[in-house]
Order: sequence, then structure tokens, then C-alpha cells
Amino acid sequence: MSDPRRSIPALDVLLASPAFQELLGRYPRERVVKAARSAVDEARAALTEGGRPDDVTGAERLAGAAAARLAREDVPSLRPVINASGVVLHTNLGRAPLPRAAIQAMVQAGSGYTNLEYDIAAGRRGSRYVHCADLIRELTGAEAALVVNNAAAGLLLALNTVAAGKAVAVSRGELVEIGGGFRIPEVLERSGARLLEVGSTNRTRLADYAGPVRSGDVATVLKVHRSNFRMRGFTEEASLAELVELTHSAGISLLHDLGSGLLMDPGALGLPVEPRAAESLAAGADLVVVSGDKLLGGPQAGIVAGRADLVAAMTSNPLCRALRVDKTTLAALEATLRLYRDPPVALAEIPTLRMVAESVDAVRDRAEQLAGRIGEAGVDSAAVVESRCAVGGGTYPELEIPSWAVTVSAGPDVSAPQLAVRLREGTPPVVARIEGDRLLLEVRTVLPGEVEDLVRCVASAVGNQSAADR
Repeated sequence: MSDPRRSIPALDVLLASPAFQELLGRYPRERVVKAARSAVDEARAALTEGGRPDDVTGAERLAGAAAARLAREDVPSLRPVINASGVVLHTNLGRAPLPRAAIQAMVQAGSGYTNLEYDIAAGRRGSRYVHCADLIRELTGAEAALVVNNAAAGLLLALNTVAAGKAVAVSRGELVEIGGGFRIPEVLERSGARLLEVGSTNRTRLADYAGPVRSGDVATVLKVHRSNFRMRGFTEEASLAELVELTHSAGISLLHDLGSGLLMDPGALGLPVEPRAAESLAAGADLVVVSGDKLLGGPQAGIVAGRADLVAAMTSNPLCRALRVDKTTLAALEATLRLYRDPPVALAEIPTLRMVAESVDAVRDRAEQLAGRIGEAGVDSAAVVESRCAVGGGTYPELEIPSWAVTVSAGPDVSAPQLAVRLREGTPPVVARIEGDRLLLEVRTVLPGEVEDLVRCVASAVGNQSAADR
């Protein structure tokens, strides 16, 4: 019996066929050849496993396999996703969507040359670290400010600058994990400083800091805001004001790692009290570290604000160059910060703030409109239900925001997890939330311009069977 693999056409024959000629007209020859070889290899494997030659060896079929491979290669690794999960600051989905002003600023900065490190007035080299600094000072009351690539980088740079080779006192109750498996003790160790744990997990008094600080062994005290969890019960901690008095009387600095980057009055967003940079600096903290991409609502960045001499020392630290941000990030952050000069404008224009503050009645109206649109697309299972959303991004860990969602079903034979897979396989992918045996499309986190794509993806997912279900 002849080997069925002999029925596979030679590569040059395939490339000369009309089907492959069409591919050669759309893609570079090198890519088509590579895809053709991959298709041939897959055909050989299928025949080895007992497949029929007529099913896998025709030029049309092989061209189809090659075309599918080429199409997959052209799908960007980083691509838009519809967030219907109900988590506003979803770290896995890129956290804060940017305001239009920030997007426009990034496009403008990225489309040509800028004065990133050029002093236009003096006609000579300038510093990228001046950008955004004035706005941060204006909005926080800081003497000086520095922007680096994220808050962990800001903390790393601050510790390396003020405490390399020396001890840093931190409460055991504040040795938190900041996400992605990274922990404050590890960041501190990489800074070159030495961790000095004080107090206990649930109770750390001022006296626990006082002994080490007054002994002269401590270069700085680090206070970490527990933004991603809460401690309840038999707890105690030294206040920021107490630590300011202690450290300043000893002639050392106090660093406050705040995290969230909230600039607006939380009451205006319907949120509980949360410490802000301006308040920490007013209380006497020497340096405050916050994120640009959490509740500030801008791009991923770390902002360090505080004493001018310490910020200047950080800027001249060689490590600063490794942690610097590019022109597009600075442009986006500056545009976002400018919006905060007029709080009502910031609330309307910054998507993160708008989503958090949107009234539950407005969300219900949008949910009903979405359910109606989905029904018009042929899905008769869409229903509006009450739900709860989260701020996310390591902020307000216990807060649930009352909301409304749309639940959909593809019938009794398709489970909610299976439907979730179908939605993720769509273009664009839709990330929904599963609650019990229901799939929920959380409307609060769906951006206004995404509704048409969401309806189309839901209709497709409900009406079609995915590879995962077969």
C-alpha cells in the first residue's frame, strides 16, 4: 500500500496553484512559504493519524489552513477588550481607560518631535522631569514632584535615595503584597535598604517606632496605606501625624506609600474617606508615592511628591534613568492632571471617575437599553438584573457599588462558563462575570462607544458554537 502522505503536493506546486497565488498577492512571499510548510506538516500529521487524503491534501484545503495561520499571526497580541466584568480598575485589563484629552495628547506627542528633553527658551538640553511637575505641585501642595513608570518604581527609587544601606522602619501590619506576587519587603530589599519590622501584625503603636528611631539606626520610616485589604477587630496603628512628629524630631524623613492616586474628594464620587496625597503632605509627610493609573484615572505611572531636596536627590539618582517614563506617558498624564483643575470637568471626562460616580438609576437605564438592543439582535434571553460592582485596582477592597447588569443565556445545553468562553473568542473579546449559574454583562464598566460591538458579540456567542463547546 502506498504511503498516503505522497498525495500531498510539492511546495512549488502548491505555491503555483490559484489558491496560493491569491495569498501571495496579499502577503509577503516568505510568510506564505512558511505558512504553506506549516499546512503541509499538519496534513502529514493528520494522515499519519489515519486521516483521509481527500480531506487534507487538496491545494484549496492547504491554502485555507495557510490563510488561517496568516490571519492568526496578524492578530495583535495587545488588543481592545470590552470590560463587562463590573471591575472598574481591572488590573488584568489595563486598569484605567484614558480620557479623550489624554489620548489626543499621546497621539500628538507620538506623531512627531517634542520638547521632551529640550529647553525651548534657552535653546539647549532640558529635563524630562519638569513635565507634569508644576501640575502635581498645584494639585497636591508639594514642593516638588517626579514621575516614574509606576508607583512601585517610585517607592523603590525613594528608598534607594534616602535609605540605601540603612534601616527602614515599617509596621508588620503594613508589609503588604502589592499585586503580581510582589511584596513591600522585597521591593525594599531591592532598593538596597534594610527592613526593620516594628510592632505586630494587628497592633503597632508609636512606641514601637520610637525606640529604633531615637537610637539613630533608622534612616526613614515608611508608612504603607493598606489600600487592598482591611484589618478589623483588635487593631491599632500609629497615625501619620504622630509619625511626622516622631521622625522630624529625630531629623529623619517619613515616606507615605498611598497607592491609589485619588485626587478628587471621595465624597463627590460617592466613595468613603480615603487618604489623598495633598492631605498626607499637609500633615507633614516628606515624600508621598501614588499611582497614575488607579483612581487618578490616567496612564500607568508613579508619582512621587514632597520635599524639594529629596525629589532633587531622586532625580539625580542613576536609578532614576532606568525608571523613567516616555513622552507619550508624560503627555497623557499631563492632559489628565489638567482636567483636575476643574473638578466637574474631571468627573465628566475621566472614565474611571465617571464609572464610579454614575448613579444607579442611570446604570439601570443603560442596562435596559442594552437588553433591548440585544433582544432586537435576536437574543430573547436578555434580562436586566440588580448587581454589585467593584472599584478594583487594589482600592476600596470591601466596597460594593450597587449596579445593574444584563444576563444572557444560550439555552439549557450551554453553561455560563461555556458562554463566557464564546464571548472571549469574539472580536473584540468580551470579559463578562459569572455569578452562580448566570452570566452577567455588567453595564457600569461598558464604555458608551462599545455597545454596538457588545451587542454583535453577544448575538454571535449565543447563536454559534465555539471550539471549546465541541
